[in-house]
Parts: sequence; C-alpha cells; structure tokens
Amino acid sequence: MIITIASGKGGTGKTLTAASISLSIKDSVYIDCDVEEPNGHIFLKPEIFSEEYVFKKIPKINYTLCNFCGKCSEICEFNALLLLKDEVLLFPELCHGCGACEYFCPQKAITEVNQKIGIVKKGNSLKNNSMFVEGRLFIGEMAASPVIHEAKKEAVTGKLNIIDAPPGTSCSMVETVRDADFCLLVTEPTPFGLNDLKLAVDALRIIGIPFGVVINKWDENFTGIEKYCYKEKIKLMMKIPFDKKIAEAYSNGETVVEIMPEYKSKFNELIDSIREIIQRNKIESFEETGNIKR
Repeated sequence: MIITIASGKGGTGKTLTAASISLSIKDSVYIDCDVEEPNGHIFLKPEIFSEEYVFKKIPKINYTLCNFCGKCSEICEFNALLLLKDEVLLFPELCHGCGACEYFCPQKAITEVNQKIGIVKKGNSLKNNSMFVEGRLFIGEMAASPVIHEAKKEAVTGKLNIIDAPPGTSCSMVETVRDADFCLLVTEPTPFGLNDLKLAVDALRIIGIPFGVVINKWDENFTGIEKYCYKEKIKLMMKIPFDKKIAEAYSNGETVVEIMPEYKSKFNELIDSIREIIQRNKIESFEETGNIKR
C-alpha cells in the first residue's frame, strides 16, 4: 500500500505527520520525495547504507557536424538551447532531457550525455529500524521529477509505503502522488491553510487519487477547515492539537508519538481507516465496471 503525505503549502507539519506514522507502523517504508528540501532524516535518524546518483540526459554538440541551422533551439520548448553565430549555447538547468533536439537535428550533430542531478539514499531508521529512502535534488538543478521517480522505485510491495511529498501543487507534487493508493493532505487551521488546501484538493480530484485531511496545530478558534470538509464531503481523518509540547519536540527533532505515545494507536487507527477506504473503493469499482481497481 502506498500512502502519500502532502500539503497545499509548506509548514503545515506534513513531514512531522509522515515520520510519526512511520514510527507508529512496524516494518513500514518511509520515502522522502520532498527532494528540494528533504528533512525526514531529522526525525527518523537513518543509518545510510547505499547511495545512487540520479542522472538526466543533456545534449552535447559535435561542432564538426553542426552547421548552425538553429533547428535544435527552435524545437526546444524549454529554451535550454540558444543559437549564436558560431556556437549553440546550452543552459543545462533548463534542459528536461526530452531528447527532441537530438531526434530532430538534421546533421545528427547532437548526442545525449548523462549529467548528475541528484541522489537517492537508502538506509534504516535508528529509531525503529524501518526502511528509509531519501531523494535529494542537487542545488541549482530544476528537474525534480526524475529524482522523485527514482526514489519511488524503492517502494516495497506488501509493506506500508509512506511517501513524503513536496508541498504545493506543482509538477513535483503531482509526480509524487500520481501512483498512490491514498493521499493524506495535512493542513493548518488558518485562512492560508484553507486556501492552499482547496488547491491541493482540486489537484487530487483531477488526478483521481482518493484522499482525506489531517488538521495539524488544531484549535477551536478557526473552524473553516471543518466547514469546508463537511461541505465538500471530504473525510476529516485526524486532528493533531496545537500544543507547546509538540512544538518543543519538533525543534528537537522528535515526533508526536515520541512525546505522546498514545498517538501511536491513533495513527494505527488512521492507517486502518485508510485501508478500509481503499478496499471499499476497489469493491465499488468492481461492482461498477467488473474490473478490480489497483
């Protein structure tokens, strides 16, 4: 089972929630796909045993064949190639490695070469010996999706895979959640939190991923999230209270379940509820179409 933990904005407690679930469920797999700023390691304290680079393809110009026709810069949708008088200037940060320039080059003067853009680390959490995976995009690189794709390959069939997604609703968030069985949206009880939650909900409905909501830093002074969920028939899965003890633990790299052990059972109940939703969706899909939904 693959569960992604996402949020419409940063700072809602998404990683804190994901790490707390990981520490609550035995033999789970935590995959940090927030590759531009991964910080799950702060909470899970992994011992890393392997690292693998992630590459993307970038064009290399053979100037003995190039006649500076400009077809490559014309075809590039990302403006990664610029034709000068006697040079084709490459902006590797803008290149998406699509291969169009190589394919359409009339002189066959372009070949693709590998460039390191990130790394995937694997290890075990020192706190509960669960599997830990981290994708990390190198500073200055812009193509997060290839690193996310490689990190997601480490998901283990038959185990609970908890994937920490990037905040927001950009391409990297979509790449992370698109193969998930369920998505937990972590939000905060503020007008900003509500606004960005709506954006995330819209994105998940377009993708077609079932989801529920967790309110972090909850207090009774702002009820906008609850009203929105009720109106939109969105399942409110859990409320984590606004508590100074949790904030202090967070600053020390500790999770909710480490300072409030009673929350282990609550997170287990949360996962059980998600399993029931996934199973119910499969049954409903089979009854409607005769096909078993993945």
